[in-house]
Amino acid sequence: MQEKQQEKSLIKQNILLYLSKKGVTPYEFYKKSGVTRGVLQQNNGISEDNLTRFLAYAPDVNINWLITGKGKMLQNEMTPESDSSSSGNISDCKCTKNNPNYQRDSEKNDALPLASQATKPGEGIPLIPIDAMAGALTGERTVLEYECERYVIPAFKGADFLIPVKGSSMYPKYFSGDIVACQRVPMTDLFFQWNKVYVIDTNQGPLIKRIKPGSDKDHVLIVSDNEKYDPFEIPCSAIHAVALVIGVIRLE
Repeated sequence: MQEKQQEKSLIKQNILLYLSKKGVTPYEFYKKSGVTRGVLQQNNGISEDNLTRFLAYAPDVNINWLITGKGKMLQNEMTPESDSSSSGNISDCKCTKNNPNYQRDSEKNDALPLASQATKPGEGIPLIPIDAMAGALTGERTVLEYECERYVIPAFKGADFLIPVKGSSMYPKYFSGDIVACQRVPMTDLFFQWNKVYVIDTNQGPLIKRIKPGSDKDHVLIVSDNEKYDPFEIPCSAIHAVALVIGVIRLE
């Protein structure tokens, strides 16, 4: 139990280390970030909402260091070889299919074509901003109001759109800042492939989560890969749109 408590407080310890390095007092941090006042001094975990606010406040932090304590604290201190969560341009990335037979670059057969920015109107897959994600899921034309960048990614044929991952709830499967490729699933005859990762539009907004069977046929279980986040059930009626995550782009 003691080991579990120490594990839960590691992120808070690292946030305090980050603030100390930046010369920012907790009072200043709470005021500017919107993180719940006093939460860093409490000996428990940190909510997804507060963690998201910290990541928005500290875009230069290395998410892998924040969660595990390993590697460099800041992204600008890293080389591409030192940490896979480094920031960069999407065209300088590697693509990974969500497929049990697909292997990463440390193994064989990982060399997939890199993404390249589209040069022709309507070419490639649109990269949708987070605030337009719900429209992308439903296929509404409201997303066309955004000047979305588009990318040609041969590895992801069939993808309808790309969206960025925000937060750490799906770590280590996905890092904050990863780009996932999504394929819309019709709502007319919806069924889930259990334990697959989906993007779902719910009453609480869009979520990127693993879906498992619920307590009955009218509910599904929403599961984060990061064990610090508890699973929860939602009624199927609260799901308005669904897309299957078919791959990920990790910036290098």
